[in-house]
Amino acid sequence: MYAVIRAGGKQYRVAPGDVVKIEKTEAKDGNIDFEVLAVSATEGKIVKAADAKVTGHVLGEGRADKILVFHFKRKKQYKKLQGHRQAFTQVRIAEISFDGQTFKAPEAAVKAPKAAKPAKTEAEPVKKAAAPKKATAKTVAKKAPAKKTAAKKTTKK
Repeated sequence: MYAVIRAGGKQYRVAPGDVVKIEKTEAKDGNIDFEVLAVSATEGKIVKAADAKVTGHVLGEGRADKILVFHFKRKKQYKKLQGHRQAFTQVRIAEISFDGQTFKAPEAAVKAPKAAKPAKTEAEPVKKAAAPKKATAKTVAKKAPAKKTAAKKTTKK
């Protein structure tokens, strides 16, 4: 099951468990309710539903990659360069409710934090860096031969 929602002037096709980046919006208690445009009913039919509801949980906010806006007018010595980074809110779709049915997303797997490395103590010996290798007769013999210089060309006057 999926739904088509409107957020920030754009339309998104979402299913329970999807993570979408929408225009930056404020969320109450970390939840967002979306305006639903259409819902896929059973057997692949799309229905425009007035009673449908899509709920999402805010995962975080951020800014997208920089986009360079370059204005240029030839023969007029006019150039202007400007950068832009669009702010976004990352939302995970929690559930889609429609016609008495509720489709919930599976629980998100939480990653366990990595264990910190123990601090070094003075009792542990410090490893020395490996000594550089000495040149042997074999390594010296593999050296590439010197390049020959090209003969000069004479020019006629």
